[in-house]
Amino acid sequence: MSEHTLIERLGAVSDPVLPAEQAGVARWRTASADDIDAIHGVLAAADRVDHPTWTTPREEVAETFELSHIDHGRDTLIGFDADGAAVAVGTVTLYPARDERLHVHLSGAVHPEHRGRGIGSALFGWQHERAQQQLLEASTADAAAAALPAEIQIYAAEKDAALERIAEGHGYRTERWFSTMHRDLTQPIPGVEAIPGIELVPYSADRAEDARQARNDAFRDHWGSLPSQPERWQQFIGGPFLRPDLCTLALDGGRIVAFCLASVNEDDFAVLGPNAYIDLVGVVRSHRGRGLAPLVIATSLAAMRDAGLGVAVLDVDTESPTGANALYGALGFTAYEKDRVLVLRY
Repeated sequence: MSEHTLIERLGAVSDPVLPAEQAGVARWRTASADDIDAIHGVLAAADRVDHPTWTTPREEVAETFELSHIDHGRDTLIGFDADGAAVAVGTVTLYPARDERLHVHLSGAVHPEHRGRGIGSALFGWQHERAQQQLLEASTADAAAAALPAEIQIYAAEKDAALERIAEGHGYRTERWFSTMHRDLTQPIPGVEAIPGIELVPYSADRAEDARQARNDAFRDHWGSLPSQPERWQQFIGGPFLRPDLCTLALDGGRIVAFCLASVNEDDFAVLGPNAYIDLVGVVRSHRGRGLAPLVIATSLAAMRDAGLGVAVLDVDTESPTGANALYGALGFTAYEKDRVLVLRY
């Protein structure tokens, strides 16, 4: 921990000011639940250009309005053109955990038809100010939080030079790369020998909290990972996209010691064909080095193939401490595209 409080480290913080009217944006305002479709429309349009193999589901946008730690009336900004159509959106999310650090995530997009006009710069400037305000408010309300390190983070596609330039202009620096990998399920899936004492079962709702605890243990030493909170976890495991039949849990004495959790969003089929996304793969620290990761992944890949899906997709930290890149490569995954993570630390 720093010898200076976060308030001191932040220095002077101004309240975020709505950007001025500019080319392509006649009005900026914060969001309400009535804006879910407008927000999703901007994100979906951007997805088709920035990463056409996957689309942000409307359900994902709607779920954020149910989370207690997000106040879209203060945390989300939307820009509208003269006809009232949304052309840009940005959200600033302060993570609720206060265990090790304060973490703010920036997300959003500018509609592809309105890029190159300075809209992204104006949006990011507001997001940056709101993020600093969130950190100040958290440190003012909680003396323990004021002593923690803090960070603001944003993901940018490798080809998104504009966002990289804008973020770097505010002091953010690239700290990590994540790679999206694809696996052709029509190709043979390597057999993995059973491990004595380990039982493999699909995911079931009665194991929700055990799975959350296993996830948090497995990811504690991963870069940038924060403990999954019950509210958001329930949205994930209880949502419309998780496919329990494609998920694999490894049990030791009834305890989850490894997992592969996967989901299916049929809106993504247009480009990749029928595919599944592997959301999480992990092994609790007490059981690493026993071959559990390839066992649960290979089992889930076989289930995906048997369900008629043609491609498996996942994202991985290119510097994963567990050697995940080599593991996925050995299981037939190949890199497709990369995202950088730009971070500003206090």
